[in-house]
Amino acid sequence: MTDDPQTGKPDGEPNEPDRPEGFYSPQIPGFPQIPGFDVSQIDLAQVMRWLASPGPVNWEIAHQVAGLVALDGETDEPPVADSAVEELTELARAAESHVAAETGFDSPLGLTVSVVGRREWADLHLDALRRVLEALAVAMRGTLEPEMPEGDEPGVPGHPSELGFGTAFGLPGGDDPFAGMLTMLAPLLLGVQSGSMVGHLAQHALGRYDLPLPTDDAPMLLFVAPNLVTFEEAWSLDRRDLRFYVALHEVVHATERSVPWVREHLVALAVEYVSAFEMDAHLLEEQFGAIDPTDPTSLSSVAAHPEALLGAMHSERQDRVLARLQGFTMVIEGYSDVVLERLGERLLPDFSRIHEAMQRHHVDRGDAGRFVEGLLGLHLDREHYEKGQAFARGVIERAGIEGLNRLWASPRMLPTPNELDAPGLWLARIDLPELGDDQGAAQ
Repeated sequence: MTDDPQTGKPDGEPNEPDRPEGFYSPQIPGFPQIPGFDVSQIDLAQVMRWLASPGPVNWEIAHQVAGLVALDGETDEPPVADSAVEELTELARAAESHVAAETGFDSPLGLTVSVVGRREWADLHLDALRRVLEALAVAMRGTLEPEMPEGDEPGVPGHPSELGFGTAFGLPGGDDPFAGMLTMLAPLLLGVQSGSMVGHLAQHALGRYDLPLPTDDAPMLLFVAPNLVTFEEAWSLDRRDLRFYVALHEVVHATERSVPWVREHLVALAVEYVSAFEMDAHLLEEQFGAIDPTDPTSLSSVAAHPEALLGAMHSERQDRVLARLQGFTMVIEGYSDVVLERLGERLLPDFSRIHEAMQRHHVDRGDAGRFVEGLLGLHLDREHYEKGQAFARGVIERAGIEGLNRLWASPRMLPTPNELDAPGLWLARIDLPELGDDQGAAQ
């Protein structure tokens, strides 16, 4: 039995080919530490400055934590070699031409190509996810805000400032001082969590679209040079073939995101999902009750137990949104995978082995990936990916790639859950002459 290069954990699945070792850093499952983040060197004045920062998320600490986690405690990373930039740019331009010819799609030729390190990937994605993460922070703050007791002026009995605990830090008091403390700490907690999760994703990301993240910036072609080297060595893959595969993957996804409504629709669904979180302060107190605003070392428990944060935030309202969000991401990934297969089987001699390695990479994300998927509603297992692929193949068999491209005409063209299982039903519906803007999938 061997370890997965993505998770570093025993495979455990029968009849699967061995996977090489070495891609996952097993000393940090589930964020047990923030490498290089020495809380003993942080003084109280810095903590209080962080606590006083405006906005629902402390982006200063988010970027600090993301950079430290992305580099796994190293202080810096080597610059990207000019030869890597030249090679990946050349492959990206070739991939653009092949994708445009295969799909007949009005592909956005000439997209910006960036070849970056892990820290830059993390910084870019913190900025691109800002809208969704701030919506999450607003939801958290709203559910934690304690009701003001009668008498809303200082000096009036019952006012929080008269109740002792909150006087020093401006925290509401009353019967539940922990809720008041979390209200004040929320931007800092979200900053630590956001930075930690994006930093962990940066350790393994090969490009921009490894996960269907709800980023709201313009589409681009992005490659993470050090991770490509690590991945190709772990799987003993030909360097140029792997990089061309990743370039094809990036171009197909960037093409999808270039459709005016697609990016906004994905972000809107993610915002709706995270806005439905309902924080249970009592459950959080069981996990984080030892947090002390004057003691920076107590903040380590936040990064160490992300699953506790999710467990205390889920609401039934999210389940309805999750079905729509997963349905949309299945369509996005299914379209991309089928186009990639059609091109890769023709252009890459070792396509099947590269494709299997990349499928494992996309599905087996480890603890950090599972946390991000749970937080943003993006969890897709292999069955979800296969369902999206089967839908895309079924449409192509019946109506060609031109028929499948009708997906991108408007949100009302998205398949319903039943249509995902029966592509013929989808084709029959979209051909109805009376199809109006208020009909179709409620995605």
